[in-house]
Amino acid sequence: MRLFSSLPAAALAAAALLLTAAAPTFTSVIPNTPIALPRDHGAHPNFRTEWWYVTGWLTTPEHQKLGFQITFFRTRLATDPANPSKFAPKQILFAHAALSDPAAARLRHAQRIARQGFGLAEVSTADTKITLDDWSLQRRADGQFTAHVAGDGFALDLTLTPTQAAILQGDAGYSQKGPDPAEASHYFSLPHLKVGGSVTRAGKPAAITGTAWLDREWSSTLLNPRAVGWDWLGLNMDDGGALTLFRVRDAAGAPVWAGGSYRDKTGHQTKFAPTDVRFTAARRWKSPRTGALYPVAPTVTVRLNGIDRTIPVTPLFPDQELDSRRGGGPVYWEGAVTVPGGRGYLEMTGYAAPLKM
Repeated sequence: MRLFSSLPAAALAAAALLLTAAAPTFTSVIPNTPIALPRDHGAHPNFRTEWWYVTGWLTTPEHQKLGFQITFFRTRLATDPANPSKFAPKQILFAHAALSDPAAARLRHAQRIARQGFGLAEVSTADTKITLDDWSLQRRADGQFTAHVAGDGFALDLTLTPTQAAILQGDAGYSQKGPDPAEASHYFSLPHLKVGGSVTRAGKPAAITGTAWLDREWSSTLLNPRAVGWDWLGLNMDDGGALTLFRVRDAAGAPVWAGGSYRDKTGHQTKFAPTDVRFTAARRWKSPRTGALYPVAPTVTVRLNGIDRTIPVTPLFPDQELDSRRGGGPVYWEGAVTVPGGRGYLEMTGYAAPLKM
């Protein structure tokens, strides 16, 4: 039995509280802080939380379409930073991986969790280099990313090659997530990653090609107290454009905040204000496992160049719910979707229970 899948995050956090003498001060997100690459591909351990989030579409030799998600998280615990003990847990690393397989009509997914250190869970501050047991995500000197994850009945061994410059979300990488300017993250994206490698299902590897999207985000105060979750949409458009849309919701489903960006094929970028983005449920799906009701096929309206544009979103299939409670995480919907002229991923949190961050 591996520590990563059997020891929940709550237990690790409880252990940390026992060792707390003085709560640390987390670094705040400050506007006008430049994104510095490649340094900001690496970890930011003085912030409360961050993630490396990769999603994409894959094509098998038989022309079957698959979706995938690989996400590594880092969370700083409330332990005394002056505690000299190397056994005092200071940083937790955890990761989720999922394969959206229409043949199974469900997600194949797995997760890992451990406190940083001891050669089992490590993350670099210089560049993307994360290991968590036998999982890894790394950025090489040539800018290419490599990823390896494996779970029950599936494995992904991928190379991800950037084809476009990074998108600095929000105001030059400062992305506001609520009415209080402190409710924000540092955030950049790499769309249109060229994917190669292999996918293994039921012990049978197959070469794949595809396109992916990578998000890098770090924060210490992300959500407004009224917020229960968010909806996020990242789309690689067929013409080379990239569209990011999100809304943060309250318990009644009303927007607490919204935003996003559109970079067209020429590289021109438009930032969306909260009033520019609307999510409307067109079709819902109820999870038979959790009872959560998800708007899996929303219609998104975005105001671009003074014109309201309506975008219908269609899931690869409805049941793309990921239950990470065994590792102390939330239940959420994370799925491959298409839109007219593009495809990407839709993430919906806070529908099974309010999300706390």
